[in-house]
Amino acid sequence: MNLCSTYRWIVLLALWALLGAGNVAAQTIIVEPEGPVPTLEQALILARNGDRIEIRAGIYREPTVEVDKSVVIIGTPGAILDGEGQRQIMTITADSVTVRGLLFRNVGVSFMEDRAAIKVEGARNCVIENNRIENAFFGIYLAKAAYCRVTGNTLESNGTRETDSGNGIHLWYSRYITIENNHISGHRDGIYFEFVEDSVIRGNISDHNMRYGLHFMFSDRCRYQSNEFRDNSAGVAVMYTNDMEMTDNRFLHNWGSASYGLLLKEIRDSHITGNTFDGNSVGLYVEGVSRVTVANNSFSENGWAIKIMSDSDDNLFMHNNFAGNSFDVATNSRRNYSHFESNFWDHYEGFDLDRDGFGDVPFRPVRLFSFMVEKNEPSLVLMRSLFIDLLDAAERVLPVLTPETLVDKQPLMRAFEASETTARESSQIK
Repeated sequence: MNLCSTYRWIVLLALWALLGAGNVAAQTIIVEPEGPVPTLEQALILARNGDRIEIRAGIYREPTVEVDKSVVIIGTPGAILDGEGQRQIMTITADSVTVRGLLFRNVGVSFMEDRAAIKVEGARNCVIENNRIENAFFGIYLAKAAYCRVTGNTLESNGTRETDSGNGIHLWYSRYITIENNHISGHRDGIYFEFVEDSVIRGNISDHNMRYGLHFMFSDRCRYQSNEFRDNSAGVAVMYTNDMEMTDNRFLHNWGSASYGLLLKEIRDSHITGNTFDGNSVGLYVEGVSRVTVANNSFSENGWAIKIMSDSDDNLFMHNNFAGNSFDVATNSRRNYSHFESNFWDHYEGFDLDRDGFGDVPFRPVRLFSFMVEKNEPSLVLMRSLFIDLLDAAERVLPVLTPETLVDKQPLMRAFEASETTARESSQIK
């Protein structure tokens, strides 16, 4: 190598080192209405990967902003991004983007596209936290995203019809997502998943939505922990999913002719444990479900605590509390392929002579009247009549019409506490 070539390489290496050093040092770009950078769009033009963009107080009405660089976008109090009821506000296409502390409002309704306050498309490792979203068609929308966190956001919409309202937090074809500590209300569905896998939904409140507080389909291996779904028009619906866990959630006050605390349809190999179903038209509706464990849950003050259809099989209902429900269990057939064991039933009138904590007489939770209502709903008007009480009493003594195999052979004599689950029962639940 001659001297000129050596010198040229030294110069190129020096320039590369200088440029590399410049790229390492992240900068903070300030956006403010009267400043040198008055819009988020201009800040993104100036920004490099790793930079921080701070949006100061003001109302920013810009065309849809595309975040195509790995930046941190922070809003100070009073920073508002307004879609003016005409457009999507922000689209994220870059990996490792953080959006925090902003108020998004007025996303326009569209019947051709799913417009959102924040839409993440094909990106990974994004964080959307502590934002407020008001009057949005869709709130936060993740499509083909992975390893993202949506946490601490408040989403409030004021839609009046399902047809012109979107979902609060909407996920499609995404994996390894964490949805945590968000509050969603006033949308069509509070949280909606389709083809979502290996994700965690924890500590959220979803209330007063026009359809479901939570609705998901084809979403395997997801975990739903310590969420509250209350006062939604139709409750929570879970469909066509395997290996799902719902633990320590609260399903409250979902009332209506087609409302459920939790609806399960075509679910396999899943666990529903430690949840509270209180004040729903139907606490738990089970259709086409197999190998699901329903254990350590509390069903109280529901119209029907559980409705289980005859196409469900090999399910275990164990160590649940049933108190104050109009009907504990209802079904549509005399055949039953699921197993009830060691539950507490406040309608149980048996005895415990050996004082082992279990009733000596089996309990049949399906009343004759509930069987009649399943076949002919208008007969509900007879619910408090003496005639119906006599029919139920006769059926308990000599079962003829109610399912012969739907029976709890060892009912608990008193309601359990979560801490009282024995090692034997825990092993059976697992």
